[in-house]
Amino acid sequence: MATDNGGGAGGGAGQGGGGGGNCEPELSDSLKTFGAVLKALREEARLTQEQFAPQVRYSVAYIAKIEQGKRFPPRDLLDRSEEVLGAVAGRVLGAAAKSLTRKAGLASWFRQWAGIEEEAVSLYAYECRAIPGLLQPEPYIRAVFDRRLPPVTEEQLDREVTARLDRQQIIPQRPNTAFSFVIEQAVLERGLGGNEVAKAVIDHLLTMGRLRNVEIQLMPLRQEDHCGVDGHMYLAETPDHRWLGYTEGQRSSNLISAPNDVSVLLQRYGKLRSLAHDCRATVSLLEQMRGAL
Repeated sequence: MATDNGGGAGGGAGQGGGGGGNCEPELSDSLKTFGAVLKALREEARLTQEQFAPQVRYSVAYIAKIEQGKRFPPRDLLDRSEEVLGAVAGRVLGAAAKSLTRKAGLASWFRQWAGIEEEAVSLYAYECRAIPGLLQPEPYIRAVFDRRLPPVTEEQLDREVTARLDRQQIIPQRPNTAFSFVIEQAVLERGLGGNEVAKAVIDHLLTMGRLRNVEIQLMPLRQEDHCGVDGHMYLAETPDHRWLGYTEGQRSSNLISAPNDVSVLLQRYGKLRSLAHDCRATVSLLEQMRGAL
């Protein structure tokens, strides 16, 4: 499920490691410009963010981040804004949107996924590289970014840790969103950062797994029927019940919206979910691993 993730979904974006698409770089000029235009048009209509957000069917926090240039505006926002602000405002926003950069590997891609995460009614993640970003405790986040190459400064590390911890708030803030995580046991066996970090990770997974809207499953080290050889994946169900996918690679990322491609990911995720330990067995395994450290 993200990388922002400070960087990405995992370490990167998604959740794990630290790649180009995972760290939160400087805001792009095009995103800042679009945000400033949206803010100016909203204020011209004498609407506060609290008044405007429900009319375009997005959260206040999401609109604030778009206006700050921290989130990639979803396509629906242009049409919904025109309904609220008028045809002229719609044309102005459309012109501003044309300047937005959406190249693979740039933060704009992850910002778009991060925005999708914030509005999702269901969020699925399969990780074989690292602990999903939404589930990383601070010691693990620091261990991930501390080992990034090229190295980051202490200031960059603190900024990215803060960004990832902030992103994780969507889990407690969205109790009606169903979060499902399938994580390879090998990720935990790696012991990134040493025993103390590993203990913090397991304790955090046990805590998060107690939440009513969170399911965490570990994939056994040995699984002959494994269907996840193509790598990690993230899936989100939007409020209008469309599904979108997201993947990351070395300094690259990909938002997947074609129904046929998303269907493939959903089929694979369903199979992975059935092959992994169930939630109770996962708790037992985590407790066993914790006791062995």
